[in-house]
Amino acid sequence: MPLHTRWSADRLPDSARPSWEPLLDAQHGVVSGEQLRSYGHTKGDIAANIGAGRWQRVLPRIYATFTGELPRPARLFAALLYGGANAVLSHHTAAEEWGLIPLADRPVEITVPYTSSAISQRPLVIVHRSRALRYTTLATTPARTRGPDTIVDLAVSQPTSREATLLVVDLVSRSSIPVNDVQDCLLLRPPYRYRAAIRRGLDLLANGLMSALEVEYLENVEDRHGLPRGDRQTPIVVDGKTLWEDVTYDVHGAAVTIRLDGRATHATGGVAFRDRRRDNAAELAGRARLVYGWRDVHTSPCAVAAEVRTILLREGWSPKGSRAPTCRHCRPSRSWGGVGG
Repeated sequence: MPLHTRWSADRLPDSARPSWEPLLDAQHGVVSGEQLRSYGHTKGDIAANIGAGRWQRVLPRIYATFTGELPRPARLFAALLYGGANAVLSHHTAAEEWGLIPLADRPVEITVPYTSSAISQRPLVIVHRSRALRYTTLATTPARTRGPDTIVDLAVSQPTSREATLLVVDLVSRSSIPVNDVQDCLLLRPPYRYRAAIRRGLDLLANGLMSALEVEYLENVEDRHGLPRGDRQTPIVVDGKTLWEDVTYDVHGAAVTIRLDGRATHATGGVAFRDRRRDNAAELAGRARLVYGWRDVHTSPCAVAAEVRTILLREGWSPKGSRAPTCRHCRPSRSWGGVGG
């Protein structure tokens, strides 16, 4: 005679029955062992449902009341249930939820208090710990770290300080999160590493650099190759509207515009039309202009610098007294225009 009969919601106490289906809906079919027991399931019930292929074990003490692949919402709730009552989505997962980075097939990242016993369960869950969850959590559904804290957490997790700086510039520039909010976060919750690198990224943003591509252009093209630093985010008026050029060199005597095509918005129809009108306006004003993308600046900064230098010299820039190139990957020659002379 079987020891287990299939469990049914009809077996729930009257007081618990109304909340069972809403619980499953809210948690996308994922429940903890503690929740199951509170609704009348025994360990034998759980084992029998798994054995019969009706349910599946997702994580230690966490179960899905269905079989097959877990949709993303179910994976998020499974990770949070595993982490415990105070667990929140964080790092890459929180960044995905905030729309800071695209969705990807990666483990769900959660942060738990230091007192939690949860440990990482790869490839499903990565567990971080924090003593400041009460200050960094936003009560969304599901709960996740605040936007500024998410950016700082991700920066701290980068392999190098330079990548931490670039990540801060990229994420803040593509979001609606104010630079001041991230600065406040850095002040109130100083990270254990890359503090100076994160602050540098925020300083770059405050000074007009709006993407990691622009950071690369400043450091690897201008600074390393002895080029003058152009003005950032220069306003121009096109068709009665104020638009912004990425880099201009008018202050150095050359009517040259550099466009850094690194933002996803350039792919939209309205922005493409705006850029064409801006090109036409530059042509009518007799301005020289060059356009570079991430691949150009990141992988071939020496070639980009040579082109920019050629146009600057042609348009009237004098390199006399400018900085000497420091790039180790290309050898300066007389063709650089008499740097320092």
